[in-house]
Amino acid sequence: MSDAVTAERPSQSAPAADTPALRLVGVERHYKEGSGKLSILTGADLAIYPGEIVALVAPSGAGKSTVLHMAGLLERPDGGDVEIGGRLAGSLGDADRTAIRRLEIGFVYQFHHLLPEFTALENVMMPQLIRGLGRKEAARRAAELLAYMKLEARVTHRPSELSGGEQQRVAIARAVANAPRLLLADEPTGNLDPKTSHYVFDALEALVRASGLAALFVTHNMELAERMDRRITLEAGKIVEF
Repeated sequence: MSDAVTAERPSQSAPAADTPALRLVGVERHYKEGSGKLSILTGADLAIYPGEIVALVAPSGAGKSTVLHMAGLLERPDGGDVEIGGRLAGSLGDADRTAIRRLEIGFVYQFHHLLPEFTALENVMMPQLIRGLGRKEAARRAAELLAYMKLEARVTHRPSELSGGEQQRVAIARAVANAPRLLLADEPTGNLDPKTSHYVFDALEALVRASGLAALFVTHNMELAERMDRRITLEAGKIVEF
């Protein structure tokens, strides 16, 4: 297996094999609504382990984005805590939370958000360069990841020259370029036709299995959700399996 896929995570030593990559412990999140408050999460618990893909399926407005924001350390919980690789992160300072986000968590969105002026190779190099990796090594690893995603013939193409499925595969490669523990995917196949959706998911699944990262995949596509290891939803502010 390519070392670009299985590279050692740079930020800290690996936790024990039975340690969740992500754990939400009694997480609460409330928002102001007029003179009162709107409770989205009311003691949500979740554990996702290395090599596991979990589907989050829930109606619009149920709190899927809030779960992702908590898991990705983009928002702070009003109660409870968030663990990344066994490390309590919910109450850390901004600098530490940013470091964990940059090195431990990868994000893939419905819209790929690739940088239009850069090639596929340069887009995948970017997070590695930000981390401090040398340009030559970043290019080598980016090329290996794109080859693993079956995009070796497209490395010099800009996003506008790629199909929707190709753009999302580049976005996945970019998200895992720094070998994160956790991959958070927010409707990454939502704009793709069914055949392309399955092809993109195949690539993502192979990457998760090969690298041992953990993935939380928000989707409305029940056919894809059925292919994942577990399916969860939100009920009255809590996370439940179904």
